[in-house]
Amino acid sequence: MKLNAPKKMTWMIAVVLGVVGIIASFVAIPVVSAYAGYLVMAGFAILAIATFVKGL
Repeated sequence: MKLNAPKKMTWMIAVVLGVVGIIASFVAIPVVSAYAGYLVMAGFAILAIATFVKGL
């Protein structure tokens, strides 16, 4: 199995999702706080998928 580094934009999107999810778990953000855990999981999933799919 060959792993690939994710592109910079994909990495940034995943990091932003993760950071917003972590912040939302500590600070009450009206719409986002209910989905804080899902945002962190989505960021991790994007990074994991990007390492397996070439060009993502």
